[in-house]
Amino acid sequence: MSRSVNGGTAGGGRRRGGGLLVAGTTSDAGKSVVTAGICRWLARQGVRVAPFKGQNMSLNSFVTREGAEIGRAQAMQAQAARVEPTALMNPVLLKPGGDRTSQVVLLGKPVGEMSARGYHGERQHALRETVVECLEQLRGTYEAVICEGAGSPAEINLRRTDIVNMGIARAARLPVLVVGDIDRGGVFAQFFGTTALLAAEDQQLVAGYLVNKFRGDVTLLEPGLDMLRGLTGRGTYGVLPYAHGLGIDEEDGLRVSLRGAVRESAVAPPLGEDLLRVAVCAVPLMSNFTDVDALAAEPGVVVRFADRPQELADADLVIVPGTRGTVRALAWLRERGLAEALARRAAEGRPVLGICGGFQALGERIEDEVESRAGEVEGLGLLPVRVRFARDKTLARPAGKALGEHVEGYEIHHGVAEVLGGEPFLDGCRVGAVWGTHWHGSLESDAFRRAFLREVAAAAGRRFTPAPDTAFGTLREEQLDRLGDLIEEHADTDALWKLIESGPLVGLPFVPPGAP
Repeated sequence: MSRSVNGGTAGGGRRRGGGLLVAGTTSDAGKSVVTAGICRWLARQGVRVAPFKGQNMSLNSFVTREGAEIGRAQAMQAQAARVEPTALMNPVLLKPGGDRTSQVVLLGKPVGEMSARGYHGERQHALRETVVECLEQLRGTYEAVICEGAGSPAEINLRRTDIVNMGIARAARLPVLVVGDIDRGGVFAQFFGTTALLAAEDQQLVAGYLVNKFRGDVTLLEPGLDMLRGLTGRGTYGVLPYAHGLGIDEEDGLRVSLRGAVRESAVAPPLGEDLLRVAVCAVPLMSNFTDVDALAAEPGVVVRFADRPQELADADLVIVPGTRGTVRALAWLRERGLAEALARRAAEGRPVLGICGGFQALGERIEDEVESRAGEVEGLGLLPVRVRFARDKTLARPAGKALGEHVEGYEIHHGVAEVLGGEPFLDGCRVGAVWGTHWHGSLESDAFRRAFLREVAAAAGRRFTPAPDTAFGTLREEQLDRLGDLIEEHADTDALWKLIESGPLVGLPFVPPGAP
């Protein structure tokens, strides 16, 4: 079903400012996937396109080249669009620090901690103008801007201050495509209920629906789609099949998804001498867990998440990942018995890697009057490092050399580390088989990752040899192309482009609650 976009190549007569909001019936309905897929489809058609999400809640973030922190999903979508990510693409980022509070990041910089009640009051309403201005700047630069909603547009308790779903759609006069995950069941009720709960003015912006994750014969679904059109007056713009192993960067909110590109299993596979098993401590408020995706992409490397000491026993490498709550993670490691297991590994010369918050936890001492306000806290003492939390957040895109290879990464942390010994390792250090660094994303540097895995294999006594040709960047591009293929092959791309270029449909019927 691949179609070309009318109007010629980029710059060949298409106007700037086209747009579309991809909403979802629920969280994790597929909004991020569909937004990225539409961006990649349009980019392949020669359209200059950008992603946008007015407000994002995620512990999975990224640092742009200008030093701004945005949701990692928007950085991934920018890559799908083949453009450089900027703070304009995600003006408001909420980073949960607990069940009721989040750090508010505005235009890439933290501006304070807020409770959910405080944020969903006047604060969110005040941010509306900033969000609209950012979207308009993008629409003035790009031929199309594909916006992603959050959760569901039918969260009627939050509609008054909404700046990411129907609030931004109405302010910018964007047509809305509602995505539903049919694999969960109940997708027709979700489509109808979502539409019926909206105010009449919001309903006028809902152009239609997109079914995601369908398994089986699509002809069996068509009678239901026809009935849905009869009930709502709105058609379906495509049925996307269930696609395994897409492995895109996901948002997490307070719920960490352990899917991504990571191959996981409840029961670990038999371990041969030519395999490496990696265990990732599933610490509370885990952030940037995509750090391990590059390891999972390596042939012969098995990655799983662990929360019990016995799950670390047979691992060749244990990773203590980033976290939004280092002191809380330390307490969790001790309560679970994982701290003792890590100490035993270090004493036995078995590999451990700490990244960002995990690196801080491996140190001797933490002084925190910023994140947890716990004051001085004893670390695990596996690395000669002392950490003091500063109010200003470090946001950087460093590059350097380690293990004889070039490596790049990004930093997002309040903790300032004083390294008192050990061998230098990126910005951190190494003692025996224990490594620590603040650098996220370093394992995406192919030559460095291979060198690191060779060291791990030697320390673990395995005959594992990294594949010489695994290119993580290429694999990610292939995944993004798969998303573009889903849209090209299974969506009505002519109708989608008409929506993007022309705006909301006219004369759509109002769907009152309980209409059937």
